[in-house]
Parts: sequence; structure tokens; C-alpha cells
Amino acid sequence: MASTLHKLKEELLKLLPPTLYFFIALHLIALVRTLMTQGTGLAPSSTMQIALAALILGKAVLLADMLPAINRFPHKPLIYNIVWKTVIYFVLAGFIHYLERLYDFYKQAGGIAGANQQLLAQIVWPHFWGIQIVLLVMIFNYCVIRELDRILGQQGVLRLFVR
Repeated sequence: MASTLHKLKEELLKLLPPTLYFFIALHLIALVRTLMTQGTGLAPSSTMQIALAALILGKAVLLADMLPAINRFPHKPLIYNIVWKTVIYFVLAGFIHYLERLYDFYKQAGGIAGANQQLLAQIVWPHFWGIQIVLLVMIFNYCVIRELDRILGQQGVLRLFVR
């Protein structure tokens, strides 16, 4: 029992940093989305929706980090791994963003095929891509910080930014 609790605590501590980062980042994205869609009748995302998305992204990051191909360029300059991980996380986040929008239309259409058709017909693509660009920048920043932490260690990163 103690070993199970220890493992659970260890997993939760690993999940905390990416989840907190994406919780804050997704709130910023929700603010941008709300400002972009003001007056269109679209409801802003709730904190619970954002928390769920942050948990999903946090867990997705941990799962992706377990893949053998995630550190594909260990002996190259850091930018290789940063760009590689940014692409992987960005594709995953884009898919999640699309599913969120699909869910909104699913509630109205009652079926996935109808919801997808309605989404593709009604989506405001500049808004979608605007949010994706903000998300890309945030994911890139996350990957930079993670790679610096991997190379310098937590104390090295703190010394670099704080001291």
C-alpha cells in the first residue's frame, strides 16, 4: 500500500508543473478568445473547462515524454529537441482544441458527423489560427524551459532566472 501511495505521489508531482503551466496559459488563451469573439454570442470557456484541458495537456506531456522518440536529438544543440517537442505537443494541442470546438457543436447537432460539418461551415478560421499561434508560442516557451531544466537542473534554471 505504501509503495502505491509513493508512486501515486510521484506521478502527481510530475503532473503538477505542466498542468499548472498550461492552466495559466489556457486562461490567457481563453482571455484572448473572449476578446476576439466579444459580441458574437460565443460563451467564454469556464475555469473548469480550462482545468480539464490543462490536466489533459499535462498528462499528454507526461505520456509523450515516455516515448523513446521524444528525446530524438540528445547530442545535438538544444534547439533540435525544443523544436521536435514543440511540434509533437502542438499537434496534440491542436487536436484537443479542435475537439473542444467539435464538442460545442456536438451539443447542438446531436451527432459527430453533423457537428463536424457544422463546425467546418461556421468556424472562424482566423480566430482558430490566432489561438493556435498563441498556443504555439506558449508550447515553445514550455519546451525551452523544460529543456533548460533537463540540461541545467532545477537549481541551474533558478540561478539563471532568479539569482
